[in-house]
Amino acid sequence: MVAVGQPDDAGIRRLLPDLHAWVGDAVYELYVRTSLAVSGGGLPAELHNKAVAQVRAEAQAAAMHRLWPELSASELEIVKRARNHAGAGSHRGDPAVVHMSTAFEALLGYLYLTGQWCRLSELLQKAAKT
Repeated sequence: MVAVGQPDDAGIRRLLPDLHAWVGDAVYELYVRTSLAVSGGGLPAELHNKAVAQVRAEAQAAAMHRLWPELSASELEIVKRARNHAGAGSHRGDPAVVHMSTAFEALLGYLYLTGQWCRLSELLQKAAKT
């Protein structure tokens, strides 16, 4: 993982949930692409279609529902804050799905930004399982 400095946890918590989600979106996209590339590869167009299926809002919302029971109190705080904050903007689709996918991305972004690599890896692996 890339070291981005060591901001304190409280500073990271104060960031807007949108910023956590923005980083988390990139983290998950990279995880999915890397997993697909090393799992036997394929043509880029095929891999792109597989990646899109995994990173779309519906898949992320489903992953968030699967992970929810396993989250710590501090993780749930991040997730709920992001879920409740989501929705401002020009999102298409079911608002409940958008809220849960934003919560999922925010959790990943928070874990990444705070350097919780083991926990991030654990949740990414569980999220990717269908």
